[in-house]
Amino acid sequence: MPQIAQLGEFYASQIFWLLVFFGITFFVVGRGMVPKVMDTVASRDNQIATDLKAAEAARAQADAEEAAWRARENANRAQAHGFIADARAKAAAATAERIAGTQARLDAEIAAAETRIAQARRNAAAEIEDVATDATRDILSRVAGLSLDDTAVRGAVKENLVHG
Repeated sequence: MPQIAQLGEFYASQIFWLLVFFGITFFVVGRGMVPKVMDTVASRDNQIATDLKAAEAARAQADAEEAAWRARENANRAQAHGFIADARAKAAAATAERIAGTQARLDAEIAAAETRIAQARRNAAAEIEDVATDATRDILSRVAGLSLDDTAVRGAVKENLVHG
């Protein structure tokens, strides 16, 4: 076969050009492009790691600020509840004071009214006694024709009014 016979002639030149081509490719790609690509990849990895660390630090700071905010809000809420309790206590004390003052005034008015009622009863009893005394004197003078003195008639009327 002629192709195999020519192999020895062209074999050395093909290997030479193959080595030259791969050598140039190695130096251009391997020594020129690959380090640049690897530097870019390393730079991106470093940037991603830095960004992740910054995000973690920002998240930790946000968590700390949220915890501080919650603590402040809880303290403010407790303070507000204290103010509300104080206001309720003051309002209850003021209301109790007003009620006590009003109750004292009402008790005084009731006592005065009871005194007036008692006085009115005494006055009414005295008027009833006067009317009964006058009526008894008139009845005795008309029916029996007797004329009694005022103290005797008043005593008899009083005794009958008391003992019924």
